[in-house]
Amino acid sequence: MIEREPASSLDLDTVARSLATSRRQLQRAFAEIGNTTFRAYALDVRMRRARELLRDTDMSVREIAERVGYRKPPQFCKTFRRQHGQSPSRYRGDTRDDMSIGRDRVRTADQLVPEGAPTG
Repeated sequence: MIEREPASSLDLDTVARSLATSRRQLQRAFAEIGNTTFRAYALDVRMRRARELLRDTDMSVREIAERVGYRKPPQFCKTFRRQHGQSPSRYRGDTRDDMSIGRDRVRTADQLVPEGAPTG
């Protein structure tokens, strides 16, 4: 549910009810199986989705914040910075730079002639 709808305001009680279990049983499952908490897992899902959107789209940071469930973009930016050590805009720029460098390396590697091979 959390993965499908990261923007929804799902809480532990809602998810527990939909799974026909108790709040405490769900907490235990997250702790034992996932070695995490419901809240930490939900945050991880939101931040993962935010990274994908920053990397793969031209959506504004405001739009991405809304898409992953933040009503206030500054709160999203603060949380993102705390999780990733940089602002969403900086992350976007850095990942696009890295992808560009990676593509250049691939092209350069394809053009290399093996040592000792005859050249044209």
